[in-house]
Amino acid sequence: MQTPVPKQFLELKGKAVLMHTLQAVAKAAPAAEIVLVLPPDSINYWNELCSRYHFGISHRIVAGGASRFESVRNGLSPGLQSTGIAIHDGVRPFLSPELLQRLYQGMIQYGNAIPVIPLSDSVREITANGSRPADRSRLFTVQTPQLFNTAQITQAYMQVRDSGFTDDAGLFEAAGHAIHLVEGDRSNIKITSPEDFRFAAFLLREKETGSL
Repeated sequence: MQTPVPKQFLELKGKAVLMHTLQAVAKAAPAAEIVLVLPPDSINYWNELCSRYHFGISHRIVAGGASRFESVRNGLSPGLQSTGIAIHDGVRPFLSPELLQRLYQGMIQYGNAIPVIPLSDSVREITANGSRPADRSRLFTVQTPQLFNTAQITQAYMQVRDSGFTDDAGLFEAAGHAIHLVEGDRSNIKITSPEDFRFAAFLLREKETGSL
């Protein structure tokens, strides 16, 4: 994001990005227990932000680890009593109830549900001799939240070693489970760049005016 403040703590329309995300989760799943995994050295700062913005969404804080793998595993370890667990990026503040409902139905039926979006751009594959066209109809981008049967995802994180997985579906698959794909949501963006941040501000304005 080219800023000294981590992207999840940047102010977006009057509150931190992470607060928008937690509010979206709470709206989509009012009965869910929210476990927020943060770097240990950010917990005090987050608590200060919650006090400053009078943020009242109930959540439990867990200290993360040195890698994404360790952080998710730490979040799973407190012995959550639920049928399913949704693992979500803190910088995806536009989770909709409709997407979560699709994912929940998939998880109940298949044990997991992963939201994906078909590619709209042409793509090329880099080869030893240059590049070549790739069949975009067989390629999808992956979003979060990713929903899993609680016992199965917890066992997977205890069973598989950290091998640099970029998402939980890859680790779940490495533990021997088939992955079930569900239609994602193009508005469910991940804020990773200044351009994403500006687009997120636009989406929030559209939501406020009822245009989205």
